[in-house]
Amino acid sequence: MKAKLTTALCAAAAAMMMVPVGAMAAPGQGDLIKPIDKKLTFVFVPKVIHPWYDVVAEGATFAVEEMKKRGIEIEVIWDQPPQADVVDQNQRIEANIGRQPDGLAVACLDRATNVQLMNEAVDAGLNVITFNSFCDDAFPFIGPKSSKQDGYDLGERLAEILDGKGKVAILSGSLTASDHVERIEGFKEALAKHPDMEIVFEQPDDDILEKAVELTESVLSAHPDLDGIFGSNASNPIGAARAVQNAGKAGEVHIVGMDDLPEAVDFVCSGVIDALKAQRQWDMGYWAVNYLVAKNENHTIPMFHNTGSRFLTKDDCE
Repeated sequence: MKAKLTTALCAAAAAMMMVPVGAMAAPGQGDLIKPIDKKLTFVFVPKVIHPWYDVVAEGATFAVEEMKKRGIEIEVIWDQPPQADVVDQNQRIEANIGRQPDGLAVACLDRATNVQLMNEAVDAGLNVITFNSFCDDAFPFIGPKSSKQDGYDLGERLAEILDGKGKVAILSGSLTASDHVERIEGFKEALAKHPDMEIVFEQPDDDILEKAVELTESVLSAHPDLDGIFGSNASNPIGAARAVQNAGKAGEVHIVGMDDLPEAVDFVCSGVIDALKAQRQWDMGYWAVNYLVAKNENHTIPMFHNTGSRFLTKDDCE
């Protein structure tokens, strides 16, 4: 009996070994990828209508054209608040959750409320990513996490220009935007190393260029001995430069700030702005589209894509 059982087991084992490998193999990982069989709709919700986001849109458009060559059709919708208003932005996020797009990309204006709504979007089955302003590690983020370092670097550059002494104004952008807040923290940290540098003015411009002009005019009037200005976003260095130039104080009041919008670059090349830290927002739009396509295909994507920043000075104009 024992011999018969052993023979039967051996025969069964031999039969299993003769089954073709393909018949036994588990589905390959490639089978996890879903083909795109419809036109995709992606919605971008930035912080505000602003020329800075036009460059993000250029990157997104380039990616859409690349996807066409793969046979993937994409519609990109920009749903932008006219002003940097938290309630308005959140209403737009909420409305787009109801529209059920294939992807939602958000530039966070207010971490706490934005995160709550984005969690609702994920629960509703949406593919959600963030860009420009970091929100929360729960969501993929495209952009730099170096905002505090950018502010610190610009503070050190201004201190160097002013030989470590002088009166300084801060145009603080939007008080809820994490990148603006962190840049100011870094800037103040740098200035704290220079006891002869004094911050005499700090006001939010709400990412409105005209308001930045008005605030700069006000501080120039209140502090005619002002030595420097720090702009925490893409609008306020331009606003500061316009006001300083109009007051005939170019080269006397030194300006440092963020980003490389064409007018800001012109002011750098003409010597009105001393230095900028420029982000790579074109890449943010490009990779946002690519990653949202990847999510729709069931690929994994990185939780953090660092697009970085770089200094821009008059040396770059030559």
